[in-house]
Amino acid sequence: MRWLRKAILRASGLLALHDEDKAFSEETELLRRQEADRRADYLAGVAAFKAVLLEGVEVVFIVIAVGAGHGLTLYAGLGALAAFILVLAIGLVVHRPLARVPENSLKFVVGLMLTTFGLFWIGEGLGAQWPGADFALLAIFALLAAFSLAAVGRLRASSTMKSK
Repeated sequence: MRWLRKAILRASGLLALHDEDKAFSEETELLRRQEADRRADYLAGVAAFKAVLLEGVEVVFIVIAVGAGHGLTLYAGLGALAAFILVLAIGLVVHRPLARVPENSLKFVVGLMLTTFGLFWIGEGLGAQWPGADFALLAIFALLAAFSLAAVGRLRASSTMKSK
């Protein structure tokens, strides 16, 4: 929900937009200055490995938990493998166009998605029977998007009135 909160604040103008070009140029300059330091390469490799390992282990735990909870561990594992292959293939195809998506907009959508899945899974964990089963995700997403866009509008109006 923190991602969504920050995205709403950025979209409303209450929090500065993240300037990806500026951040990229600053990081590039920093890396140029550290180019001769081989420790930086090692540390970057270790950090990347840990991040990928952590996310991979998290996915494995989710697949095992969901599969074991319903007696479908094999099918959950095959689904995870299929998802991995599909995401890899899609990533290879669309990585260039996605690089042109404005970061702040992308973070807004990611915040909506994370909050949608979080609410859905909390309900699942509490034993809720969602109307439409998994299709309830679409309704939750739509409601969160409507609420978030309304919040952006209200915050913009509020900040405009304060500045007058």
